Amino acid sequence: MTNSANDPASVRTPGASRAGNGSYVFEMASINQVMGGPDYSTAEGSCVEGERIIVALMRMKAGTGAVAHSHPNEQWIYILEGTFEATIEGKQHIAKPGSAVYIPANAEHFGRASADADVVFFTCKDASYGLQGIKS
Repeated sequence: MTNSANDPASVRTPGASRAGNGSYVFEMASINQVMGGPDYSTAEGSCVEGERIIVALMRMKAGTGAVAHSHPNEQWIYILEGTFEATIEGKQHIAKPGSAVYIPANAEHFGRASADADVVFFTCKDASYGLQGIKS
């Protein structure tokens, strides 16, 4: 991976922005939008990658979500709006605004926005792998 903030080859997630080399502040609403998992998830939003951490501000439309998948990097999901219904390693969870959800590395999981409202969440992953996972 190169260190150029403007070099698309320097990101693990296609379409993500790159932090560093003079790029330090990102207006999340105005940077390129990426799919959270093009072949398994409806989540879409902005994504910025640093050397060791990936952050993204994502939205899932009401009643939509992600099918079972995993990724080799651990993940945190902080719910800002709506209700997120998740299954992590076979256990069901409900996360409302103010909740933080932890996904261990390689754990199979899936989730969706409740039927009544979109879910908006801020997510962080270590940069050992990109934002997008692997469909089960």
